[in-house]
Amino acid sequence: MLNDPALEAFRDEVRAFLAEALPDDLRRAASRATSVFHDPAVSLPWQRILHARGWAAPDWPAEFGGPGWSEIERYIFTAECARAGTPNLAPMGLKMVAPVIMHYGSAEQRAHYLPRILSGEDYWCQGFSEPGAGSDLAALQLRAVPDGSDYVLNGSKIWTTHAHFANRMFALVRTSSEGKPQAGISFLLLDMMTPGIKVEPIRTLAGDHEFNQVFFDDVRVPQANRLGGENEGWSVAKHLLTFERGGKYAPGLMARLAGLRAQSVADPVLRAQIEREAIALQALQALELKAMRGVGGSPALYASALKILGTESAQRIDTLACDIAGHAAWADTDGQVPAELAVAVPRYLNDRAASIYAGSNEIQRDLIARLMLG
Repeated sequence: MLNDPALEAFRDEVRAFLAEALPDDLRRAASRATSVFHDPAVSLPWQRILHARGWAAPDWPAEFGGPGWSEIERYIFTAECARAGTPNLAPMGLKMVAPVIMHYGSAEQRAHYLPRILSGEDYWCQGFSEPGAGSDLAALQLRAVPDGSDYVLNGSKIWTTHAHFANRMFALVRTSSEGKPQAGISFLLLDMMTPGIKVEPIRTLAGDHEFNQVFFDDVRVPQANRLGGENEGWSVAKHLLTFERGGKYAPGLMARLAGLRAQSVADPVLRAQIEREAIALQALQALELKAMRGVGGSPALYASALKILGTESAQRIDTLACDIAGHAAWADTDGQVPAELAVAVPRYLNDRAASIYAGSNEIQRDLIARLMLG
């Protein structure tokens, strides 16, 4: 991927920093995580280390506190983090709501929220899905009724990742029932400590407490916390979903596959499957690099395509890890089970949702068809 001495020097700088700055306890905790969402007890200490270096938000423009890197430098940084086994930073603030605040927020909103996101002082969750509005997000019914300078919220959100940790939420709310469903939605930023908010846990098949249902009972949110105009939240949400769906899947999956290859798998069928996945990931990486350069398609088209390919590759690698773990269970390991295999089944169960969240992969295929075929 590198044929530029300046980029090679940048990679070496990143690699040296990670080798020196990443604490062993955080590396071990990251290796045993069963989800892409690492608990804040693991992610926030690493975010603070990166923040002190100025590297907590590689994708942010320098004017807002980012390092001002090029696209290829960001990709190299992601690849080196995957190679080093760093904890994943929580994406809801840094990668999802922050770009929306930069684009739609007022000067006051940017000045207030962005530094707190960068430092980790604010930990965010996403209030989009509802019991009757998942893939059909336009059907959401959490009401936000104007009352003086506030909105009064009643209803609930579901599958709200890390709401039990978060002190902030960005949410889509129903501010009008007139016209098309998409036309009556607004985008709000709210404080999770506001009276009337209740968080109830949802346990996953993997045994994790990652998701929650959040209930709103006469919750007052200042109208000044709205991003974009009233009833214009659908446009704001579409802007955000481009960042949630797109991304750099290949580096992390390549690191996982390298971990599986290191298990010295004896079964020839499993070895062949590892090599097939390696070829698929090289193709995925090529597409990510093409998307990064903006060649041959719109950001929305690439976001949907990469979401499909990345999440389905992850699920195939999960299955492969379970098969390898099954073979390893018959071997004499003296109780020393590699982390990649120890968490194979929980990861497999957790990642069943990967092809559903951020818009199901069936929805993404429909979006691709619409974008390409009109």
